[in-house]
Amino acid sequence: MKALSNSLTNSRTNSPLNQLIRLFFGILTLSVFFLMIAMDAANAARLKDIASIRGVRENQLIGYGIVVGLKGTGDGKNEFTSKSMLRMLDKLGMKLDATEFTSKNVAAVVITATMPAFGKAGNPIDITVSSIGDASSLQGGTLLQAPLRAANEQVYAVAQGSVVIGGDGKDMHLTSGRLPNGAIIERDMTADFASRKMYRLTLINPDFTTAARTILTINKELGGQYASAKDSGTIDIITPFSYENRGVELLATIESIEINPDMKARVVINEKTGTVVIGDKVKISKVAIAHGGLSVKVGDGKKGGNDDKIAVLDSGVSVGDLVQALNKLGVTPKDLITILQSIKAAGALHGELEVL
Repeated sequence: MKALSNSLTNSRTNSPLNQLIRLFFGILTLSVFFLMIAMDAANAARLKDIASIRGVRENQLIGYGIVVGLKGTGDGKNEFTSKSMLRMLDKLGMKLDATEFTSKNVAAVVITATMPAFGKAGNPIDITVSSIGDASSLQGGTLLQAPLRAANEQVYAVAQGSVVIGGDGKDMHLTSGRLPNGAIIERDMTADFASRKMYRLTLINPDFTTAARTILTINKELGGQYASAKDSGTIDIITPFSYENRGVELLATIESIEINPDMKARVVINEKTGTVVIGDKVKISKVAIAHGGLSVKVGDGKKGGNDDKIAVLDSGVSVGDLVQALNKLGVTPKDLITILQSIKAAGALHGELEVL
């Protein structure tokens, strides 16, 4: 009897219908799995786009210079401009008395530039010049050779060239101009980068979940426990033996890794422009809103009535659903901002509300 019972059970288990059901659920499970992977991939971002490498950054440079060749639109009798010209002429072997130099074809300017990470001597960089005197225009002028210094007072570049004024002729800002490739780097940024034993990544938007996902993905890619998180925004990576003295290749591998970053539920409001930006994870609890002649109920559960001044939403809806309903009622951006602020004050808006 026991053998007969087992035979009947096996026959039922292996019946075509049961096999078809198992096949169906297997396909369904795989479909859900691949759908989740596809959704993660759709929201994924390269690590190089959400994090920066400590020590790999631009450096700001600043300098003072003289623009000459202006068509009577310079500084005129400004004392610092005259002294600068006299000092420059003195270096060129021309000695003049301070009272002998007056010209409106000269303007004093402040020069600003950004030196790229790993900038090398001989590479050109763009610069911007801005008048600091009473010059009315820098158009047509030429910047004379001027050193550019970093915050440590060291000279890293030298600038010189013709000033270019941008604009379409109507909205031209004549007291500021650019010099494309107007400066040449004179000193390398010293950094022993490729042979480092450890690299540090900094997340642009610190988040514990994103940091945890990042170290798991990096360790999986490198095949070992090489990455660790110090906090929600700092990730340390120990150089694997296979990448010793090959820091460039290591970081090229790491920065191309795709991470699905997490974020806080947040609503950003710009009161000046009436712009509202809503995160997809912001939810609203059961609440009733009355604003002027409008009425909104969240979690009421009753859908009756066709009043064009009443909106009824289910409990747990997103802020996006609420905004959509309010827009259908003809709510202005100013009123919308007031309503969102009131919902947050009532504790029914689950997320950060940031007002710009």
